[in-house]
Amino acid sequence: MASAQAAGAGPAPAAPKSRRSVTGTRRTVAVLFLLPALVLLGALVVYPIGYSVFRSFYDQSGDSFAGFDNYQALFTDDGIRTALKNNVLWVVFAPTVATALGLIFAVLTERVSWGTAFKLVVFMPMAISMLAAGIIFRLVYDQDPDKGVANAVWVGVHDTFAQSSAFPKAHPGRESPLRAAPGGGYLTKDPVRAGTPVSLPLVGVAPDKMPDSAAKAGQATADPDQVTGTTWQDFTRGKGVGTLGGIDPAELGYAGMKIEAVKGGEVVASTTAADDGTFTLPAAADGARLRLPADNFKEPYNGVDWLGPSLVTPAIIGSYIWMWAGFAMVLIAAGLAGIPRDLLEAARVDGANEWQVFRRITVPLLAPVLAVVTVTLMINVLKVFDLVFIIAPGSSQDDANVLALELYRKGFSEDQPGVASAISVFLLLLVIPVMWFNVRRLRREVRR
Repeated sequence: MASAQAAGAGPAPAAPKSRRSVTGTRRTVAVLFLLPALVLLGALVVYPIGYSVFRSFYDQSGDSFAGFDNYQALFTDDGIRTALKNNVLWVVFAPTVATALGLIFAVLTERVSWGTAFKLVVFMPMAISMLAAGIIFRLVYDQDPDKGVANAVWVGVHDTFAQSSAFPKAHPGRESPLRAAPGGGYLTKDPVRAGTPVSLPLVGVAPDKMPDSAAKAGQATADPDQVTGTTWQDFTRGKGVGTLGGIDPAELGYAGMKIEAVKGGEVVASTTAADDGTFTLPAAADGARLRLPADNFKEPYNGVDWLGPSLVTPAIIGSYIWMWAGFAMVLIAAGLAGIPRDLLEAARVDGANEWQVFRRITVPLLAPVLAVVTVTLMINVLKVFDLVFIIAPGSSQDDANVLALELYRKGFSEDQPGVASAISVFLLLLVIPVMWFNVRRLRREVRR
């Protein structure tokens, strides 16, 4: 009987085994190893996000429930609306231009022997912190051409085609024969006569600001058939030194000063002073009044106001592109190295030129890499703060405002933590779709 039961009984159930993860590690052990990371993740990510969402529904003091008032301020506050508009410009232009430049650099450096050195130079700004880059470009964009590289180049190009005035501060001194002319410049009080040298003394230009070609002022020679004269800097250093209205040995002529003879409101003759300030006009100038036109005294071209209200945002975007174009170039160059060369060679054998190979083969094959680079930069620019805070001067910071900077200002400068929390939640909501798109694309690439 017992044997029959034994024969009819099935095999004894196996002892339960501990569950293992895909890698063969016991899940309990895996959880224990992950626990420190999970605690840090909760403390540094989950808790701040949850508290920011909670705080965004409360008023400034944090005691009263404010509902959606803080979120309503996102679309009614002028500062936040400016920040939103600027963030749109950042998201549209900064990633696009940086990726385009990275693509161009990556493709072109494949054809040159010194491509590696060029890539190193372009990528080097990535080693600089945002703080240091901001300080560098604050100096680059300085309004003074003697300090700002951008304006030094711009003024140099401008002055090559349109020479600036050398005498912007010059003006008549005491007991001068000149008076202010209608429309600018200066006009002699009395008509001039041929054969009588004319004196046109001016003051106001520092000796070290005089043109390099300026020589010691010379005495004009009387000529009965011409109007002659001298225009010079009627000032000698030292108290009581020099003669007012007279040419002294240490005084310089206004080299290049334009002089016009005016009769009845019309210019009948004109000339330019020599290096020693002397000038000669034809007999037609006899009986006319001499005019020093306003062009002699206009302020010199001082360049572009890069950090003014209208250009501050494009200027800062330019500094961002300078930093991140190297990042885009390195990633695109890595993708370019994975393109099968036989496809490119086959296209060239079939008669395609380099532009067609680039547009029809290289770019489509690089599309996944370009998408990843662009999306990564989009996420990055949504939280840009350092460059705007450092580069934009106080007078233009409102015009260069972005959401991350406005979050800082609302939270710390204006003591509105509820609105600052609402901005942070809004930024998170903007980043999530972009991150989701990036993760989905990466998963799709893994499946392939």
